[in-house]
Amino acid sequence: EYQFCTATAITAFVTLQSQKTMKLTTALLAIVVTSVTGFSFDRNIKRPNLALKSNTDLFIDLTTDNKMEDNTHSSVIDYYGQTLTTTDDLKTNACCTAGSPPDHIKACLNKIHPSVISKYYGCGLCVPDCLDGATVLDLGCGAGRDVYIAAQLVGEKGRVIGVDMTKEQLSVAQETQEYHAEKFGYANTEFYLGLIEKLDEIEGLEDESVDVIISNCVINLCPDKERVLKNCFRLIKPGGELYFSDVYSNRRVPQSLREDEVLWGECLSGALYWNDFQNLAKKCGFIDPRLVEDARITVENDKVQAKLNADGHKNLEFFSATYRLIKLPDTKLEPFCEDFGQAVIYKGTIPRHESGWALDNHHYIETGKIFPVCGNTFNMLKETRFEEHFDFIGNFDNHYGIFDGCGTSIPYESSKSDQVSTKGGGGCC
Repeated sequence: EYQFCTATAITAFVTLQSQKTMKLTTALLAIVVTSVTGFSFDRNIKRPNLALKSNTDLFIDLTTDNKMEDNTHSSVIDYYGQTLTTTDDLKTNACCTAGSPPDHIKACLNKIHPSVISKYYGCGLCVPDCLDGATVLDLGCGAGRDVYIAAQLVGEKGRVIGVDMTKEQLSVAQETQEYHAEKFGYANTEFYLGLIEKLDEIEGLEDESVDVIISNCVINLCPDKERVLKNCFRLIKPGGELYFSDVYSNRRVPQSLREDEVLWGECLSGALYWNDFQNLAKKCGFIDPRLVEDARITVENDKVQAKLNADGHKNLEFFSATYRLIKLPDTKLEPFCEDFGQAVIYKGTIPRHESGWALDNHHYIETGKIFPVCGNTFNMLKETRFEEHFDFIGNFDNHYGIFDGCGTSIPYESSKSDQVSTKGGGGCC
């Protein structure tokens, strides 16, 4: 506590200095933090000029208070940088991936340094298909596990960028770059120290420069989720996507639980109510969020469960869910699934998906079969990197109304069971 509070106090002192004395104060900060915490500022990790204060509003009913936002960042940094040393230190399964990874991901994991694997705190597999040659950005990359998975999938011509605010985690990623370059046969990764709410302050991240943004159980840790999503939309190329796993709830998390540091660090207190997330994503430009898979989160800790049960919150439930948010112009997507009599035929050409491929949990498309789709799904396939893998039938000349089943109930199939839901039936919606 002394180490963390001292570093925080010094940082606050720095922000009050004039421009004239900033260089001297920063030098003193480096000296004191090195002596107090035992680490120095690593010049090899790129970092923006970060101001810890934020003037942006928080989403929904979170308190719009800068001190609260700073405290949240500090608590998360402390929890993931000091409290957690390995995955075994987690108190719930919220930050644990559901299910076993597919064989090609297992092969990638076998080439990743053990120290990176041991510090993985994700809640789902967030590596989409068709990444060869792509530019991928990992938000909240931690020790770099998903960065190094993606680095193998994009290949030598691709690029993978990791951003994280926890220096202890990011140092592990940076210190193993040479190891992974030797394992892969090429170097295509870079890391930045910074807040994912402030991607606009990171040099090297230009508008519409990223094909795919991935994130694994991190956005829920951010007080200003709206700013995160807006920055993602700005950075993604047209036809690109934000493909990420995170924690959601069946109702809004009450204030008393949001203020609990352990629950926040365990990815529960910051969970968005699923419908608030849907509305926020649409507000930020992602008009048609698509759920890929979900799983119920069980709290396997008596003290944490007792905290959740207090004050009448026993029925508050949490889910790990993977979404894909595809960036297309307003003219290409509509708020609901509209029927234009269109269909697609999957060619079976996406690697490892010869028999069929799932866009999301309602669109598993068998190879060679005529598959009816709504206008949004039609464009999500035709205007993206997936186009070459499909034949397209129809146009937008005639409208036949809305697809049945395009409703507004909780989308998580796992809310009805303990099973992981990954794909639905045929036809749109």
